[in-house]
Amino acid sequence: MRIGVNVPNFGPGTDPDVLRRWARTAEALGYDLLTISDHLAVTPDVAEQYPVPFYEPFTTLAWLAGATDRIRLGTSVLIVPYRHPLLMARMAANLDRFSGGRLVLGVGVGWARQEFEALGVPFERRGRLTDDHLLAMRAAWADGDDYRAGPIPFWVGGNGEAGLRRAVRLGQAWHPLRNTLPWLREAAGRLADVAAELGRPAPAFAPRIVLRLTAEPVTGPGRRAGEGTIGQIVADLDELRRLGADTVVLDPFDGDPADTLHPQTAWRALATVADHWDLDPYDPKEDDE
Repeated sequence: MRIGVNVPNFGPGTDPDVLRRWARTAEALGYDLLTISDHLAVTPDVAEQYPVPFYEPFTTLAWLAGATDRIRLGTSVLIVPYRHPLLMARMAANLDRFSGGRLVLGVGVGWARQEFEALGVPFERRGRLTDDHLLAMRAAWADGDDYRAGPIPFWVGGNGEAGLRRAVRLGQAWHPLRNTLPWLREAAGRLADVAAELGRPAPAFAPRIVLRLTAEPVTGPGRRAGEGTIGQIVADLDELRRLGADTVVLDPFDGDPADTLHPQTAWRALATVADHWDLDPYDPKEDDE
């Protein structure tokens, strides 16, 4: 099982240098994947959770591709209805090629009604638009002479039934976000059931969980996976591996924009997990041998 990191590409403490340091820290610690989020118009409903500045994901990942060597780069998640599918297909194909085939596209339908209105996209049609756009992107990539895209995977987000079924129909992985371990246990079983019902192979299971390291154990039924002492976090990762997770993405941002001013706290938590999970630290000198 591979481990990734979701990096805040927004907030008062985020700038190009901080993003580069995030990427190089995650890569040096041995993490396999770095993901960032997506918003285009930071309307009031978006700003409540993701304050400005907000760095657009394709531009940001292109910047980070040049600042890293081997860590995979992805979105968690790209809001598919916001852009024309051929524009997304072109940007994704170019980014995948420039990065040496390191792109993972986490995709979703979106939730911010005011942002949809600002962009002139019908909120009520976001599910159908997402399906149509994903199919159009895949068809565009079939033109290998033009797009020259490798097998760019779709990780379909969404914790509900619609997201799960979309993942089985159109994705290479299901990418549910930030939930409890009992919920994730049930979700892994539900993934297999829906795949069997639809007569399709089950996609990979690639959840994103919180990373909140505490000195004392976190107890109670509401404890989210990835929350608590390092022993609890490692136990959660062990269980997700037993559940068949292909990749688990750790998300250190827990809702306070001021946290982006002090990324060192998250970096220390990532280093602690790396020490206890036996990640393979990256030495760029190895690539020169």
